[in-house]
Amino acid sequence: MTAVPTSPAAAQPNAPLRSYTSFMRFWWGRLAGTTGQQMLMVALGWQMYEITGSAWDLGLVGLLQFIPALVLTLPAGHVVDRHDRRLLLAGCMALQLVVGLALALGTAGGWVGRELILALSLLLGVARAFQMPSQQALAPTLVPAAVLPRALAFSSGAMQAAVVAGPALGGFLYAAGATVVYGVCAALFALGCVLVMRITPVARPAHREPASWNTMLAGLRFIWQRQAILGALSLDLFAVLLGGATALLPIFARDVLHTGPWGLGLLRGAPAIGALLVSVVLTRTPIERRVGRTMLLSVGVYGLCMLVFGWSTNFLLSFAALLVSGGADMISVVIRQSLVQLDTPDEMRGRVAAVNSIFIGASNQLGEFESGATAAAFGPVGSVVLGGMGTLLVVGLWFRLFPTLARRETLSSPPA
Repeated sequence: MTAVPTSPAAAQPNAPLRSYTSFMRFWWGRLAGTTGQQMLMVALGWQMYEITGSAWDLGLVGLLQFIPALVLTLPAGHVVDRHDRRLLLAGCMALQLVVGLALALGTAGGWVGRELILALSLLLGVARAFQMPSQQALAPTLVPAAVLPRALAFSSGAMQAAVVAGPALGGFLYAAGATVVYGVCAALFALGCVLVMRITPVARPAHREPASWNTMLAGLRFIWQRQAILGALSLDLFAVLLGGATALLPIFARDVLHTGPWGLGLLRGAPAIGALLVSVVLTRTPIERRVGRTMLLSVGVYGLCMLVFGWSTNFLLSFAALLVSGGADMISVVIRQSLVQLDTPDEMRGRVAAVNSIFIGASNQLGEFESGATAAAFGPVGSVVLGGMGTLLVVGLWFRLFPTLARRETLSSPPA
């Protein structure tokens, strides 16, 4: 059995206090950074549309962030495993701080234009490529393995709160001008950078493998050779790819549920609210038994919620379906992240996290395309209903294709 590495502080007398302090600095830093990211994206998209009035340019903003995140992800994972993860995460926030300051100064000076926004979007994509593997690989080194599931649930809940509050705060502050939003974003990135830098350094191995294509692709090989991890990551990929309905929410709000922008805002926030509520429960009472089966069944509940949402013509029922779907997804997310982190040796966590980020990015981006394509062919209701059915089919297949995952009893690594 592969030993699960913990923070080097864990073996020292004051380890619990240092571990708690470091994790809370990481938690607050990540919360500040995520809130800043969400606010920045709202302001960036709104300002681009004000300048150009082009939906194509709005798409380019997202595309130019996605391309470097995809291209650089595997090299980024290799870098994360070879260098101080604190410094890398702080560097990502510092780069976003520079972007926020440039947009604030450019807006105040009147020289922000289409080309500058697109160039800065590219820098945001570079930061995103390194940020996700850095923070995913850093978190398990800050707490003992026994409390990692609770820590991940606590951290995930904060991120869901930031996803809900960030865009709302950004939209509210935009009424005072884009400069105000960008200034607040820069301040949040600066705060996040300082907090991450104050995390107690984690010792890195003195011997490091030389950089090569072999070591860069080691994360892919590691996942492929471990059925439980491969099953967990691929299950999430197909569930989001087939069952996601975010891209179609404007259509449902206006044409199916006959509500206005306020209703769309509630629908978009419902999954995050459900996830936040469940994360609070998981922080206090983590799932400790039959974790594989629980993960698969939670994805099944997610698929059922999509069926209810697709067939519903009542706003409250639709809101409730999305709320429950977010809670079910949070159960899946916490179990998946815990399985991956606890089964992965510390020296591999950056590369494995990088592959995980590819799965997440691909599922989100391709899921929006799949929703649009099937909606064009079968209508929005048909698209969501087919996606829900597809998700349930995937859950059934995964019970048979990945029996190791289905039979997984605990989050800790079983004996070999």
